[in-house]
Parts: sequence; structure tokens; C-alpha cells
Amino acid sequence: MQTIMIVEDEPAISRVLAAYIRKAGFASIIFDRGKEALEQLAVLQPALILLDVMLPEMDGWEVLREVRRSSVCPVIMLTAKGEIADRLAGLNSGADDYITKPFEPQEVVARIQAVLRRGTHALIAENQIQYGSLKINLNDRSVYLNDICLSITPKDFTLLLFLTEHPNQIFHREQIIEQVWGTGYDGSDRAVDHAIKRLRQALLHLPPDEGKIRTLRRTGYQFYTRREE
Repeated sequence: MQTIMIVEDEPAISRVLAAYIRKAGFASIIFDRGKEALEQLAVLQPALILLDVMLPEMDGWEVLREVRRSSVCPVIMLTAKGEIADRLAGLNSGADDYITKPFEPQEVVARIQAVLRRGTHALIAENQIQYGSLKINLNDRSVYLNDICLSITPKDFTLLLFLTEHPNQIFHREQIIEQVWGTGYDGSDRAVDHAIKRLRQALLHLPPDEGKIRTLRRTGYQFYTRREE
């Protein structure tokens, strides 16, 4: 049975969601703090996370960034903010979907089922992402191309993981720096360009129809693929 992790600090909302989720055939587990949810993420290995934005101590955006550093688990954000800018910010930060409050529990369940059907993250057995001959192992942070282990730096690995977790999405330098280097980074944004150049060289023999890192002039970068394994 797949487990849905609910990270929501309003007990009335989390209890209702849990009841509907269980009725739909999923198991559920509730956390009212992001830090506690993160501590249990690797142990519980949920199929999907419902994550409230307005959490105490550590908000949903911070939790999402930490999730994306080590996991490809799908995340649906729950928030009272409904403006298009907020929705885009959520999706560009690595969320798989975005639901505004108030919502109908049946809609949340339907969104969960839709995200799980999509298989957004090309996730396969043993915590691995694969696009054709490119394999990214999350357990030991290794990258293989045509079964040959690539030599890349830890930071370049984090960048490659971030891009491949969000295939065909475009990210500008500032977004990449925030997600990969962290909000405390005070160096040049040219570091992104240099890292992209190194990754392109490392993936030189990856067939273009399986995936490639693209530069979109005056826009940003993306991992472009025609297929999601």
C-alpha cells in the first residue's frame, strides 16, 4: 500500500485529508512540522507528499527545497495563496502540483492519483532516475552513461539531479543558484554557466532524443527530453 505523507499544521484539515486518502486506498501519516517530516522522509519513503506552505518554524518552500536535495518524491503544495505568480513559483521550485485552500478533499485525492499516474520523475527501482542510457543513482550519488561511471563534482551532481528531476522545465540562473548553491551563496552567477558547460561535456555521448541540457537565450536552462522512462 502506498503511503501519502501529509505535512499540515491545522489538525482539522490533516484529519479530513487522511480520512479521504485512506478511503481511496492509500495509507497516510501526518506531520505538523516540516523538520520532523524531513527527518522521517528516508525511512518512510512515501509515494507522495502533501505539503502546506504556511508551516511554523520552517515553511513549505524550505521543506520543498530540502526534499529536492535528496529525493524525487512527488510533492503537491497546499496553500491559501492562489495568484498565478505563486503557483508558478511553486511549480518552478520543484512541486508537482499546487492546490489552493479552501479545497474539496475529493479534488486532493484526484490530484494525488493524477500525479502518481504521471510518473513525473522517471523514478525506477533502487532510488534511481533514468533517461535512456543515463542513470543517476540517488543512494551513492553516482552517474552512469552507457554503463560507464562519470566523474563529476558533488555540486555538478546536485545540479544534474535538479534539472533531471524537472524535465523540460526552464530555470534561470537565480533559481538554479537558490536550489543548488543555496540562498547563502554570494559568488558570481557565472558559476552556473561553468557547471552547465562541465555537465554538457560529461553528457556528450547521451543521444539527443534521450536527453540534453539546453540553453534558452535570455531565459535559462533546461534538461530537455522527449521521453520520461
